[in-house]
Amino acid sequence: MTIQELLKKKSEGKKITMLTAYDYPFARMVDEAGIDIVLVGDSVAMVVQGLENTLPVTMDEMIYHTRMARRGVANALVVGDMPFLSYQVSAEEAVRNAGRFIKEGGAHAVKVEGGMEAVPVVQAFTRAEIPVMAHIGLTPHAVHRMGFKVQGRGDKAAARLMEEARALEEAGAFAAVIEAVPMELAGRITETLAIPTIGIGAGPRVDGQVLVLHDVLGLFERFLPRFAKRYANLREEGMRAIRAFREEVEKGEFPSEKESFK
Repeated sequence: MTIQELLKKKSEGKKITMLTAYDYPFARMVDEAGIDIVLVGDSVAMVVQGLENTLPVTMDEMIYHTRMARRGVANALVVGDMPFLSYQVSAEEAVRNAGRFIKEGGAHAVKVEGGMEAVPVVQAFTRAEIPVMAHIGLTPHAVHRMGFKVQGRGDKAAARLMEEARALEEAGAFAAVIEAVPMELAGRITETLAIPTIGIGAGPRVDGQVLVLHDVLGLFERFLPRFAKRYANLREEGMRAIRAFREEVEKGEFPSEKESFK
């Protein structure tokens, strides 16, 4: 999967799929299932590290997870998620950090959150030949300012999001994630932009959809966002297997001769 192929998918009206993955085995599963984009998301902070939000995860940790995920991917586009304060301090530092995702992590592109404030960063990445995906609407880096609330309600807020989307496209973003935005507004933004839009909590009128893999597989039990959907409950299955192992060991049933050497 390439950026040009993603743009072609939009022009042909074909939906784009994106899932998160943070290590080799899950990235390999996502890739083999035919998903277009693997996002090594800073959501790793919550679903893998057990933190309350995405803010504490570091660049070194993101590079570590990107390396692991990249080894499992043969076909999908791999996008590294720029963590909090990795691109907000200065354009020079932002380019250096984004370059690490490409050089050290093996990613094909990076993603940055933000509206107008992210435009200079997107421009800097574009000049440095680092493909960049934008992320507007609800941006988890701004959780302390905006909370986890739907964005873009009301004429003024909707107009601002539309303006931000256009500005990020003009700055060089090759796609835009739209999170927690009313579906009618997300549809209008999608119709306006030449680049693909990928929704999460933005309804069906976008060019593609992204979810956190641990939500899809039922591995994250603390909460399930309204916009997410569990397609399996691997946590429950895993608990069954672990309890069965414990019980067999306690009863002396494992290992049997089958699992032993003579």
